[in-house]
Amino acid sequence: MIAMLLTTGGTAIAQTSDDPVIMKVNGVPVLKSEFEYSFNKNNSEGVIDKKTVREYVDLFVNYKLKVAAAIDARYDTLQSFKDEFAMYRDQQVKPLLVTDEDVEAEAHNIYDQTVKQIGPDGLIQTAHILIRANQQASQEEWDAAKGRADSVYQALKAGADFAELAQRVSQDPGSARQGGLLPFVQRGQLVKEFEDAAFALQPGEMSGIVQSPFGYHIILMKERKMLEPFEFHHDNIIKFIEQRELREQIANQKVKKIVEQSNGTLTEAALMEQKADELSANDQDLKYLIQEYHDGLLLYEISNRQVWDKAAKDEAGLERFFKKNKKKYAWDEPRYKGMAYHVKEQSQVKAVADCVKKLPFDKWAEALRTTFNGDSVIRIRVEKGIFKKGDNALIDSLVFNKDTTVNHLKEYPIDAVYGKLLKKGPEDYTDVRGLVVADYQEQLEKEWVADLRRRYPVEIDESVVKQCEE
Repeated sequence: MIAMLLTTGGTAIAQTSDDPVIMKVNGVPVLKSEFEYSFNKNNSEGVIDKKTVREYVDLFVNYKLKVAAAIDARYDTLQSFKDEFAMYRDQQVKPLLVTDEDVEAEAHNIYDQTVKQIGPDGLIQTAHILIRANQQASQEEWDAAKGRADSVYQALKAGADFAELAQRVSQDPGSARQGGLLPFVQRGQLVKEFEDAAFALQPGEMSGIVQSPFGYHIILMKERKMLEPFEFHHDNIIKFIEQRELREQIANQKVKKIVEQSNGTLTEAALMEQKADELSANDQDLKYLIQEYHDGLLLYEISNRQVWDKAAKDEAGLERFFKKNKKKYAWDEPRYKGMAYHVKEQSQVKAVADCVKKLPFDKWAEALRTTFNGDSVIRIRVEKGIFKKGDNALIDSLVFNKDTTVNHLKEYPIDAVYGKLLKKGPEDYTDVRGLVVADYQEQLEKEWVADLRRRYPVEIDESVVKQCEE
């Protein structure tokens, strides 16, 4: 057994004056800055169970011991680990590769593409009045709509105010509220019939009656323009880039370009590892965040194998643990282990009970489903479980003799219960499996940590711990 060494003068651990080594776990030094990063992150505002520095030292040692064990077990060589770690690391590193110049270049690119899409005809803003006719409407309905459109058109030619008339008669509710006004558009954003007529107009001109799949339009040209200069739209384009999270796209393009320009000397994986190292060297928080991802993935993998998954699947171990600690799971009031069920015919009451009476409790549901509800026709309704008073009205009434109101099911008028009353506690661990698994995991965790502390040397510099407490 290797004892834990507590040093007070720092002689057992090499350290630097500005960032000393606070501990060594299995020979691996941990700097004060890493410990403080972890301590501050896990004791920030909103954390309920805050720890003192002294308490956290013990937790941090256990954390590093588990990571050491995972590395000894070579979990860090698993391809699944490498892939997942690289994914997390790259999510942090890639956005940092994007410079202000890169964002500006992308903004110019977006602007240039928009200009190209708009084309030589530029942008137009129109107002319109719509007399709607459904595409599936009869010819008679289309003729009636045309007649109304003709009346509106004549009124406009006679001097009626376009905006006022649009508000009163247009059947496009969105634009009607704005006096028929539509937003600026480019070619390709409107139905062809409307677009051809609109782009033929000059500011102030009004079309004739234009038929489209939506009905009949009268179009007024409000304004034509080309897209304003880049500087005019700059801030909005930058906002667009941030809102659409295009930085990741910019970063991916940049990484791809660097790899291509390396002429085969770099892979994307190698480049990202290189960039992570370079950025971490100048950004301590990033360094420890990446380290946290690395160690956290290893911790999850080994904890799952040593404790969580192991406990959940160790049926024999769970049973032994339950028997040894049975008093812990005693109940302060009886429970009913069974079911409340509802059937259509009296003969089914006994049939349901006979179906399950020789089966283990965890097999009841499947047996009932296949026997009575196996062909998608619901013949019985069942609520199965371990019930205390107040959990189920029918069981309260028939088992606990409690004066309560039972809501009977109209299509399943006959109610019954089947099971047994457990007065002192659960019959076996499956009755309280969730609690037993949690407690068994806790025991395995304690045994595992004790074993790790025997296997691996731990040195703590108490003088550095005191610095952290100040």
